Amino acid sequence: MSVLSLFVVIPALMLLGLWVARNLNQVRGVMVAGSSCLLALSVWLTVAFIQARHSGNTDPMLFTYSVEWFKPLNIAYAVGVDGISVVMLLLSSIIVFTGTFASWQLKPLTKEYFLWFTLLSTGVFGFFICVDMFTMFMFYEVALIPMYLLIGVWGSGKKEYAAMKLTLMLMGGSALLILGILGIYFFNGATTMNVMEIAANNHIPHDVQNIFFPFIFIGFGVLGALFPFHTWSPDGHASAPTAVSMLHAGVLMKLGGYGCFRVAMFLLPSAAQELSWVFLILTTISVVYGAFSACVQTDLKYINAYSSVSHCGLVLFALLMMTKTACTGAIIQMLSHGLMTALFFALIGMIYGRTHTRDIRKLGGLMKIMPFLSVGYVIAGLANLGLPGFSGFVAEMNIFVGSFEVNDTFHRTATIIACTSIVITAVYILRVVGKILYQKVADPHYLELTDATWDERVAVCCLIFCVAGLGIAPLWVSNVIGDAVGPILNVINF
Repeated sequence: MSVLSLFVVIPALMLLGLWVARNLNQVRGVMVAGSSCLLALSVWLTVAFIQARHSGNTDPMLFTYSVEWFKPLNIAYAVGVDGISVVMLLLSSIIVFTGTFASWQLKPLTKEYFLWFTLLSTGVFGFFICVDMFTMFMFYEVALIPMYLLIGVWGSGKKEYAAMKLTLMLMGGSALLILGILGIYFFNGATTMNVMEIAANNHIPHDVQNIFFPFIFIGFGVLGALFPFHTWSPDGHASAPTAVSMLHAGVLMKLGGYGCFRVAMFLLPSAAQELSWVFLILTTISVVYGAFSACVQTDLKYINAYSSVSHCGLVLFALLMMTKTACTGAIIQMLSHGLMTALFFALIGMIYGRTHTRDIRKLGGLMKIMPFLSVGYVIAGLANLGLPGFSGFVAEMNIFVGSFEVNDTFHRTATIIACTSIVITAVYILRVVGKILYQKVADPHYLELTDATWDERVAVCCLIFCVAGLGIAPLWVSNVIGDAVGPILNVINF
C-alpha cells in the first residue's frame, strides 16, 4: 500500500476517534492529534518528493499504487502524486490544522461538527491523491455533501438558503462531470479510467472532445466560481462557520481548478485548444466582476467571498493561457489564495465572535482594542492585494507575465483587462482596513473586548508564516510545480 493512502486512513481513524470520544477535551485531542499527523505527513511527502526529483526520478507520478476494485468498468483505487498534487496536499493539511484551532471554542454539537469537518477533509485528501477518474469523482462527492450540514446546522444568517443553494448548484456540476467522465471512458475504448493511461493512449476523436470538454470544464468550473455559475459561493462563504469557510475557500474551491487542468484540459487537449477562447471570456469576467462586487459590499465575509471569485477566476484564466509560466502561476495562486483566504476568514470569524457584527459600517478602531487580530488583518490584506514579499505577488506576476507571452490581440487584451483587478483589489482592501481598524471606535462597548486567545494565535501565526514564507522563498514551490506542469502542457499543446 502506498504511503499516500495514509491521507485517507488518518482521517478515517479521526472519524473513529471522534465517534468514541466522550467529552470536549477528547474531541479536541483527536482533532489536534489527527491534523498534526496529516500536517507532518504532508511535509514529509513534500521533502521526499523534492529529494526524489533531485535524485533524477522523472516518472510523471511518484508513490504510485493501484488495485482494481470494480473490474466490469475497470475502476481502480489508483493513487499517485506529481508536484501539483503535493502542494495541494500540503495546503489542505495546513488548512485542516489551523481550522481545528479556529474552531476550538465552537459550540454547540462540537463533536458532530468535527465529524462532518473531518469527512469533508477526507474527500479533499482523497481527491488530490487519486489518478482514477471515477475514484476522484467519488472523493469529490464526499467532499461536497458535508457542506450542506456544516452550513445548514452550524452556519449563520440565511444558512438554510445558502446551504441548499450551494448543494444544488454543486450537484448540478457533478451531474455534468459524471457525463463527461463516462464520455471520456467509453469513447477512449472503455479499457481504463486511469488519467495517466488515458492521456498516454488518447483515441478520443476531436468532435467528441468538443462535446464533452464543456461538460467537464463547467462541472469543475462551478466549484471554481466560474462566471455565471459562481452565485453559490458568496452566500455559502457568508453563512458558513469560520473553519468551514477556511476549508471551503482555501481548499474546496481548488478542486475546481485542479480538475479543469488535470481532467478537462489534459484528457481533451484538442477541445481545450479550440474552445479555450469561450471560457477565457467567462474567466476574465469572473476576475473583474468579482473584484468590482467586493468593492460595493459592506459585510466582511461577502467582501472576501467576492474577492475569492476574482482570485479563483485568475486560476482558470491562467490555465487557459496554456503557457508554462501562466500555468505555474495558476497553481501558485491556488496555494497562495488558499492560505490568504483562510487567514482572512479566520480573522473575520474571530472579530465577529467578539463584536457580533460583520458590517464594516458598524466597526471601527479595532487596532486599539485587539491589536494582534488587527495586525493579522493588515497582513492578510497586503498579501491579497499582491504586495511584494507575500505569496500573492509571486502568483500574480507569474500569471500576468505568462499570459502576456501569448502573442495575439485577443489574449493580450484579456490579460490587460484582468490586470485591472489588481487596482480594484487595492481599493476594497485599503478601504476596509482603514474603516474597521483605524477610524474612531464605533461602539463604546468594543473597548471591553479582548484580543486573540492562544488557540486563535496558533491558527493566525501559522497562516501568516506560510503566506510570508511562500512570498520570500517561492523558488522551491515554483520548481516543484513547473516540473509537473510541463508534461501536462506537452500533451495539451501537442
